Amino acid sequence: MTNSSADIAAGLIQSGRSLWRTEIGDTIRLALPIAFTQLGQVAMMTSDLVLVGRLGDEALAAAALAQIVLYVGFMLGLGLVSAVAPLAAQAFGAREPRMVRRALRVGLWASLMLGIPLLAVQLHGERILLALGQQPGIAHLAGTYLAGLAWSTVPAWWFIAMRSFMGAVNRPEPALWITLAAVPLNTLLAYVLIFGAPGLPRLEMTGAGIATTLVNAGMCVASFWIAYTRHPFKKYRLLGNFYRPDWPLMGRLIAVGAPISGSFLLEYGLFASAALMVGWLGTTQLAAHQIALQIAAIVFMVPLGISMAATVRVGHAVGRADSAATRRAGFAAIGLGAGFMATMVIAIMALRHVIPLAFLDPGNSGADATIALTATLLTIGLTFFIVDGVQTIAAGALRGLNDTRVPMIFAATSFWLVGFTACYILGFPVGLGVIGIWMGFTGCLLLYAVLLTWRFDTLTRCGYMPAVAHAPPG
Repeated sequence: MTNSSADIAAGLIQSGRSLWRTEIGDTIRLALPIAFTQLGQVAMMTSDLVLVGRLGDEALAAAALAQIVLYVGFMLGLGLVSAVAPLAAQAFGAREPRMVRRALRVGLWASLMLGIPLLAVQLHGERILLALGQQPGIAHLAGTYLAGLAWSTVPAWWFIAMRSFMGAVNRPEPALWITLAAVPLNTLLAYVLIFGAPGLPRLEMTGAGIATTLVNAGMCVASFWIAYTRHPFKKYRLLGNFYRPDWPLMGRLIAVGAPISGSFLLEYGLFASAALMVGWLGTTQLAAHQIALQIAAIVFMVPLGISMAATVRVGHAVGRADSAATRRAGFAAIGLGAGFMATMVIAIMALRHVIPLAFLDPGNSGADATIALTATLLTIGLTFFIVDGVQTIAAGALRGLNDTRVPMIFAATSFWLVGFTACYILGFPVGLGVIGIWMGFTGCLLLYAVLLTWRFDTLTRCGYMPAVAHAPPG
């Protein structure tokens, strides 16, 4: 090789490295505020659980069951509002601001049309849980929680849609500011409504639900106010022609979003079914299971934020029709997530006996057994934490390609054909109980992560580019 050829090769290598460094840096800058926003969201849920846990193990178990009823429905709409991100990001990459606005608008309408009938179902949560064989006392407590909590669904969806829009235009920070302000407000409001204050009644579980609803409504209002008063959002005139039907784009949103909802439901359905199975084992097992899952949820928020950034970064590249950048965006995000989760499992392993103390009063009857079982579940979950992070980021990258149907098939195979079967067999016929159920989680998440990563690699290796939706002028 001549000196000139060697210089050219070295220059190409250096250029490739520079592109990867740039991509990683851009992903981190976009993902950090999104991840902290997600952490703020889960901090509100965690503070509620910590306060409810002071009411006893039965209240904590009831909160776990109430959240199952809420989130099975919540996932239906979450897929639709999640589709706002790839559609808006692709439009932003293609420099079509009207399409950005329309993508958000149909997401808001879809949330409203789905949320109203869903509310009626969630308000009958006690009956649903009794029909599923849960203990009457715990089912009643869960019903009182849902009486206040169910109203939070539509405001929460609308805030997520607004957050997706902000991320798609590379300005995710306002959603973080809103969430950071909401965390202490939610904690204070929940405390006052749960335990009472001078002049206010002690509402206990119902108060926790009302606090969450009020805070979600406030976050939604704040996001709209920022979008209408601050640059660069106000130039999009988000509610312009809001009442004009946009059925073609609504169809596009449903085509992309419905499989996302399906995947979310299949995944969450497994965890919800597992919680119901754990509920058959007893209150201690259910409380330990819920605490360990809450820790997993807290850690999961960072890769979830990276996943949302991956959707946007891949969507921007798709809008520019840049296949090489599409591949870089996905794999840079997957590598970041895997590295973060590997670091976090070390911290969890070291603190597995301390973490449960945040959720339980050590003086309560049965607290020692719950703490010990929680520590065991956290140890079993170390591998599943890593693969869970990888799968959500790979799924986010595929959403940036509008590839949502095949991942839904992967979800059905991984979570139900493999996951549910393994959880039930290991938990009951084999007799491992909740420990066996957690072992089943690990196996199915590993399979799902491998399948999604393989799918993204296959599509981007051959330069696949989806058709970008174009809305008519208006």
